Amino acid sequence: MTTDILVLGAGVVGVATAEALIRRGLTVTLVDAADGPGEGASFANGGQLSYSYTDALSSPSLLKRLPGILAATDPAFRVAVRFDPAYLRWCLAFFANGSAGRFAANSLAGLEIALRSRALMEELLARRPIEFAHMVPGKLLLHEDPAGFRAAAAHADAKRRAGIDVRALSPSQVLEVEPALGAIGQRLAGGIYAPGDAVGDPHLFCTALVEALAGEGLRTRFGSRVTGIEKGADPAVLLESGERLAARHLVVAAGPGAASLLRPIGWRVPIMPVRGHSVTLPLGTSAPRASITDVARKLVFCRLGQRMRIAGLADVGFDSAAVDPRRLAAMTAAARESLPDAADFDAPGERWAGLRPVTPDSLPIVERRGTVTVNIGHGGLGWTYALATADRAAELVAR
Repeated sequence: MTTDILVLGAGVVGVATAEALIRRGLTVTLVDAADGPGEGASFANGGQLSYSYTDALSSPSLLKRLPGILAATDPAFRVAVRFDPAYLRWCLAFFANGSAGRFAANSLAGLEIALRSRALMEELLARRPIEFAHMVPGKLLLHEDPAGFRAAAAHADAKRRAGIDVRALSPSQVLEVEPALGAIGQRLAGGIYAPGDAVGDPHLFCTALVEALAGEGLRTRFGSRVTGIEKGADPAVLLESGERLAARHLVVAAGPGAASLLRPIGWRVPIMPVRGHSVTLPLGTSAPRASITDVARKLVFCRLGQRMRIAGLADVGFDSAAVDPRRLAAMTAAARESLPDAADFDAPGERWAGLRPVTPDSLPIVERRGTVTVNIGHGGLGWTYALATADRAAELVAR
């Protein structure tokens, strides 16, 4: 049976795109190599819906850490050594985006996408009250360095003047917002609080939304690895099994795999895999309800129901999504040092690593060429950006 749209990739971006297309009256087939939705970078990422904080990955502060990054001594950021011209070009473009001006422009552009996503999430939940551990507990960015906190407070003040509810808090005010941080209050210089930021489990979101859309005609082809794309008036994809799937239009939302799929049809996209890790543990004796970002250690603490998701690390240019035991152990040790009572660190927990598709400017690419549209390159903010870019991609297709 012919379908209107083939969507390649069933992570949060692809599933949200399918929903936006079906909402416009189109028939959709969702194609993914995994056995179900949300099993790639969406499976166990940080869980923060960081609507008020969309800072680009390449920044002046990152450039200051460049010597340690190149020497492989930086605890949070690694760069693979690869003598590949395309990789080297991407790295040069990425670090060029770390200037103050580009960082500000890229972060502002991301903020506009995120705020649009927040509005669309509210609309989606009004239409479809699906369960995915969604809450709006606010987000706290914890600062231990006084100079860093002053700079962050100035940045928050500029956002507040633009109408975004972001507040700079003294250490005592941080504890009023989140009493569970009492044990570390003495080491805080302050915190930045975004009360409207949310959390949610992206894997549960994908599975719940696919189940809901199945009743509205969504077709799925899981366990189907795409090996090639045929563009034209009626585009098609070739599967590893030898099968050919055709449609009126093709949407590529395949994360880091998009670059290799698009290259043979003459579409080069500047996407690089950046590996992140997470561990999901039972709640500790003093688990915060607010979503927490430890700025110094580059760690995220996100309470998802009765679980604590801790995520971090950025390994640029690593193609394997396998967990690096040493990296994960170092991240977990840093998390225990940061918030020792947030989780039961002695429990086995669920260890995970995934590849995030990052562009040099940290902004997603949503573009149409003929009968092919791409919705890719969301980096570490795919969960935050997904609904806005999905809506934009659906608009381009519907034209």
